[in-house]
Amino acid sequence: MTATDTTPADEAASAAETGTETGPGIGPGIGPGTGIGPGTGIGPGPVAPPAEPDLLYSDTEDDLRAAVRALLADRADARTVLARAEGDSPYLPGLWDALAGRIGAAGLLVPEELGGQGASHREAAVVLEELGRAVTPAPYLTSAVMATETLLALGALGSPDGPAADLLGGLASGERVAVLAVPLSTAPGADPVTDGPVPAVADAAAADVLLVPRADGLYAVPAADAVITPRVALDLTRPLAVVDARSAPGVRLADAATGRAAVRGGLLAGAGLLASEQLGLAEWCLEETVRHTRERHQFNRPVGSFQALKHRMARLWLELVGARAAARAAADALATGAADAELTVAVAQVYCARTAVHAAEECVQLLGGIGMTWEHPAHLALKRAKSAQTALGSAGRHQDALAALVDLPAPR
Repeated sequence: MTATDTTPADEAASAAETGTETGPGIGPGIGPGTGIGPGTGIGPGPVAPPAEPDLLYSDTEDDLRAAVRALLADRADARTVLARAEGDSPYLPGLWDALAGRIGAAGLLVPEELGGQGASHREAAVVLEELGRAVTPAPYLTSAVMATETLLALGALGSPDGPAADLLGGLASGERVAVLAVPLSTAPGADPVTDGPVPAVADAAAADVLLVPRADGLYAVPAADAVITPRVALDLTRPLAVVDARSAPGVRLADAATGRAAVRGGLLAGAGLLASEQLGLAEWCLEETVRHTRERHQFNRPVGSFQALKHRMARLWLELVGARAAARAAADALATGAADAELTVAVAQVYCARTAVHAAEECVQLLGGIGMTWEHPAHLALKRAKSAQTALGSAGRHQDALAALVDLPAPR
């Protein structure tokens, strides 16, 4: 036998390496390769890896960001927001009509056949980033995301027609505002039904319709039929109120099981996109801190040139990079209906909530004396960050949910 001669055993070994069938010894009917099944592995074939999340912004999203930022610069600058926060109501006249009607942001999640834009959570996340940057007093998260997602979930769960569809059309156009009558601190996995008056309902004062989870189902209750009692909130730009809708019958939208599942979907979307609001807030805080420390001089040099301050801002920038990835992953998971959406949202909330608070605290401190004044909007950012840290579940609650989702028991 020469060096070029091969034996059947050699051919079989070569086939095993290359994944090609070489002869009857492999056996007909096994498949084109040497494994079992149509692929080269064992079983019916190779399992496709999960799709990678798209963390980048599209041109459409960039255009939407520019439009929202221009609107907020014109209608909701820091001086205007501060002035309204000192009054009875922080909401800015005309802003919601412009945001919802002129830009169409309120209907981004609503399908076109119901009067919406037919976009996705990715576009809604961009809007929330800009609203977070400006600490804008608008019921976007509560109405255009949480309430809208709850009503859309009713359709996905088998109740697509009737009052829910009609209400979605009004929400998409911005003509109506709806909020979930649950405490702002309610986490996605918590029971949304509250016996008695519901405390700490966000943006109830701006609502036309309340979505009220009850023991026998989910109801749409006109806000005028409920008793809404405002409460002083830490975040003056997101008002809270106690809502008592027990004496208001309302319209039943779904039974108890369907209603709970729909509310859970609304809370999950709210928590996932709240991370984008926190991201936008943190970005503004870092930009404002860098701007101030570049312009402020001590000892005849910018204070931002001092190494200790540069290190603190560099660490904060690194945290922001991670927060952006987590927030974008959550928005993408919600937009694509990914199987791991709950896990991705939990990660985003654990990370973005802490990053926003840290960025706001550093902003207030590194701005020095001006950061402690009422006239500078840094305190609004800090209050929004601290309030959002416990909204839709605390970071600890999301950590527990994350551990349960990946089957990671707590240390004993």
